[in-house]
Amino acid sequence: MKIALFIPCYIDQFYPQVGIASYELLTKLGFDVDVPTSATCCGQPIANSGFEHEAIPVYEKYVDAYAGYDFVVMPSGSCTLHVKQHYDILPQSKNVKNIRSNTIDIIDFLVQHCLDKLPQIDFPHQVALHMGCHSLRGLGLGHSSERYGKPTNQLEILMQKVNTTSLNTFERPDECCGFGGTFAVLEEAISTKMGQDKIKYIKNTPTEILISNDVSCLMHLDGVAKKTKQQLKMMHIVEILNLF
Repeated sequence: MKIALFIPCYIDQFYPQVGIASYELLTKLGFDVDVPTSATCCGQPIANSGFEHEAIPVYEKYVDAYAGYDFVVMPSGSCTLHVKQHYDILPQSKNVKNIRSNTIDIIDFLVQHCLDKLPQIDFPHQVALHMGCHSLRGLGLGHSSERYGKPTNQLEILMQKVNTTSLNTFERPDECCGFGGTFAVLEEAISTKMGQDKIKYIKNTPTEILISNDVSCLMHLDGVAKKTKQQLKMMHIVEILNLF
């Protein structure tokens, strides 16, 4: 199995430890992982700003960099969804179709291919989980509360491998955190209020650490928490799973 790892821009620039943990975890699990140096961005920030046609050269560069791999693994639900959904404006060559099909969020990859390989990990902290909208409703990595059935998600499945002090639930857990990429810039007041609501719900529990598969959501919530002087640490799930 040929595996490539894509490191999103905001992880590269602000949370490199998440990229490093992703690489280390996949290699510990026995995969030979490539990180193509020609790769840049998936193009999401340009497209979400209303300039998708100007993002096409970025899309093409991504396709060229990752053609030929069985899976392109991303520690980001939003970037994964963007490739799968928005690369439909490219001519649908074999490479483009393969890229759209084989680009996968890292938690989806771990649940599908690595669950039996992951050891139990001791992590003695009070934690809670947040899955962003792109992962939950876009990629379908969870079952949101507006649908019939038990609201479960792949973060919960992976957390069965982690021995925490407590895995806390909070009010309206699958409500948007308010980030939404450029939404947080264009609609700052609404975005901030949504983030404040989310932090309030979480802080009504004894949670010390909020865990997600999308650092973009955590970045937003970390800013809100610090502005309101709330003691709450943010971690990507791979940072915990990589502790063995």
